[in-house]
Amino acid sequence: MSAAFFWLAASTGLLSLLTPCVFPMVPVTIAYFSTPHRTDARGLQRAFLFALGIIGTFTVLGLALAAIFGAAGLNQFAANPWVNLLLAALFVAFAANLFGWFEIGVPWRVSTAADRAVRGTTPGSSLGALLMGAAFTLTSVTCTAPFVGTLLVLASQGSWTTPIAGMLVYSTAFALPFFILAAAPGLVSHLPRAGEWMKTLRVLIGLLEIGAAIKFVSNADLVLGWGIFTRNVLLIAWSALAIAGAAYLARNARARIRRRELGWETVVGIATALLFAGWLVSGVNEQRRLRQIEAFLPPGVIGPPEGTRGTATSWLLNDYAGALTSARATQKLVFVDFTGYTCTNCRWMEANIFTRPDVSMELGQFVLARLYTDGEGEIYERQQAFQEKTFGTVALPLYAVVDADGKVRGTFSGLTRSPSDFIAFLRRARS
Repeated sequence: MSAAFFWLAASTGLLSLLTPCVFPMVPVTIAYFSTPHRTDARGLQRAFLFALGIIGTFTVLGLALAAIFGAAGLNQFAANPWVNLLLAALFVAFAANLFGWFEIGVPWRVSTAADRAVRGTTPGSSLGALLMGAAFTLTSVTCTAPFVGTLLVLASQGSWTTPIAGMLVYSTAFALPFFILAAAPGLVSHLPRAGEWMKTLRVLIGLLEIGAAIKFVSNADLVLGWGIFTRNVLLIAWSALAIAGAAYLARNARARIRRRELGWETVVGIATALLFAGWLVSGVNEQRRLRQIEAFLPPGVIGPPEGTRGTATSWLLNDYAGALTSARATQKLVFVDFTGYTCTNCRWMEANIFTRPDVSMELGQFVLARLYTDGEGEIYERQQAFQEKTFGTVALPLYAVVDADGKVRGTFSGLTRSPSDFIAFLRRARS
């Protein structure tokens, strides 16, 4: 589990608070178990239990996912093309909901049961606060599900504990403001009121969800081998969504100009969206990598970066036996890259570490084997089983150096932002 994953979990938890079915409910929810002008130990206890109800509900989801699938099953689950297509369809539905085309609600049986459980407790009681937190989590699912779904898919690329840890961090970030506001109810009056800005935010978040849906379709494309939703297609599609966001903000700006209400934040938003669109397009059909987002893009056919000509390396794909044979013939060691079609950390390493001239030079000293472990079919299951049996983990990415007889010379697990550490690993393995 990397710091970047925890940062993403916390960030999405806080971003979820700004969604249309969460933010307007903050004052109402706080008022359920706090008094406006008084804070005591019992009030703090209820605030803590309310936050605990939120954290517990989300964390149970991560625990259930880990228990049902296990570490190996989670990798297969995340890469399953039909799961990715289902997630894409859900994201499109959630986006349509935010656009106001139709309403998605929690099934009435669930909401009724949650409401009955809360009402069945003594008002202001500890149990009532705890159940209120759980009920609030369930009723906000139409806005939080896209964030949670994305996080759980990313978490599936680690150990079985990663979904639990991810949900714990996400839900803690989501619940923390509720605890603070419940502990100090007077702060609620300083929150901005839900108004026109909330409607604008609904549309912008909807566009983000369309972008996520395209990404999930691309995951399915990679596994099924369609070759349609390529790196360039994603960049163009995301750029079009950014332009659509700028156009929507510009349309709102015209109305605000007539009312003499145009603020600087609208102008900044339009400029940011257009600059982002231009930056995305700059990565299409060029010898250029957009390093900040390359991890979320499918692998592209891109030449070596400037200054690395002559050091480009070739990979044997899903052919470990062939790599060992080549190692015997060339008297080299084998560098094994255990990777996955939907592994974002794998893509980040490939785009930002492997392409560096110094790292590429070191990799050129090895026979290179890339083994995918999350596809559909017997070969992927066999390669995942080999990784687990030999190295005791199915987490991705995992890098190993073995000799021509398959004897392990060294391993390097996970993402690193330090090229020197990765080079040191390669040199130690060769010494």
